Amino acid sequence: MVKVEIYSSLLCPFCYRAKTLLKHKGVDFFEIDVDKNPSARHEMVERANGRTSVPQIFLNNIGIGGSDDLADLEATGELDRLLFP
Repeated sequence: MVKVEIYSSLLCPFCYRAKTLLKHKGVDFFEIDVDKNPSARHEMVERANGRTSVPQIFLNNIGIGGSDDLADLEATGELDRLLFP
């Protein structure tokens, strides 16, 4: 099973959209709330090559970007290949 991590914040509509898509696909994910844990935001920025916006999504420790990137992968059918190898 693919390890899915998502850095998010509570009131972020893009985070909600990404999490909803993952839930719809039946994918378990580990959510890291950057509002409650400021050191997690710093970790996210380092892992995401300087990106500061949420969400930042990682599949098996590889950053795929944010909500729009996740939606693009879904639209092309690539997301299933990455999530269900």
